[in-house]
Amino acid sequence: MRAAVWTGVDEPLSVEEVEPLPPGRGDVVVRIDGSGVCHSDHAVLHGQLPWTPPAILGHEVCGTVVEVGDGVTRVASGDRVISSGLPACGNCFMCVRGEPHLCEQTFVLSASPRAKRADGSAVTTFASLGGFAETMTVPEVSVVPVETDLPAEQLALIGCALTTGVGSVFNTARLPPGATVTVVGLGGIGLSVVQGARIAGASRIFAVDPVAHKRAAAAAQGATDLVDPAVGDPVEQVRAATAGRGTDHAIEAVGRTDTMLTAYRCARRGGVVTMVGMPPADSSITFPALELFLDAKEIRVSNMGSAQIRRDFPRLVALAESGRLDIASMITRRIRLDDVNDAFRAMDAGEEIRTVIV
Repeated sequence: MRAAVWTGVDEPLSVEEVEPLPPGRGDVVVRIDGSGVCHSDHAVLHGQLPWTPPAILGHEVCGTVVEVGDGVTRVASGDRVISSGLPACGNCFMCVRGEPHLCEQTFVLSASPRAKRADGSAVTTFASLGGFAETMTVPEVSVVPVETDLPAEQLALIGCALTTGVGSVFNTARLPPGATVTVVGLGGIGLSVVQGARIAGASRIFAVDPVAHKRAAAAAQGATDLVDPAVGDPVEQVRAATAGRGTDHAIEAVGRTDTMLTAYRCARRGGVVTMVGMPPADSSITFPALELFLDAKEIRVSNMGSAQIRRDFPRLVALAESGRLDIASMITRRIRLDDVNDAFRAMDAGEEIRTVIV
């Protein structure tokens, strides 16, 4: 099969023929029908998220099951499936207590070889998936079958961006109706947060991003107030519009320490701050201790939207089918596998909201 192989930090992906390994017990082979290009892949590509090359990146996938290994019971050949961008075993302490986004076996699952290059060297896959390829062999627990006529390019985004963003609103922040919220960063995840806040019944949604077309997209998705950091401190802009207080909730969807602090300061005293963006491995953040104490803000972290995929994927499909969740407008570019490196260039330039390999 053809796959885009990551060979080292800051190196372009190499689109080449690799030999997939046979599926093991509990594995399924999926033909990839749509694969989103996500910032987490970008983080691996540039060494911000530690990983070991060679590996096939891509973790936001919709596809069709073409083969199942021994012991597979939940899916069958011909099923349409959405993959989970965060592998979970389903059996460890965290999974059993209903927190699969904190699975103790996540990195173990991700380290298994899944293919061989022409020189015989083993290739692993990011997030135990490897969506930048024609097919992928994955654990059954990492896919959810869905029955829907929605196109694969839309369903792929449920595998990471939509679940992470909407899940951060429903599962982590638990945004109540009528709340005010600031969303910092308007990529695929941030726009999913905006949509989740709209669906949850937020009264005002402040959308913060320096890129004009992303703010326009947020307005189309339900944002009520657009904040351009280029024209002034976004914290002051939000406070000025909220009687000097800030919003009930603030959700960060970038993964940088400066935007995390922006989100923290956009929340009112006693408010809830939810960190969604994944920061580089070598970064750290400091909050003023007395301010933290006096303002009594609650800081939460949303990893993959604190999701339970077998519950949440079908919910998101239903919201999309009903028209309450608009996935189509988030896809601003469609490419072939050979153009994957240009997708990362466009990401760096802020040109797109979501690029999908189809």
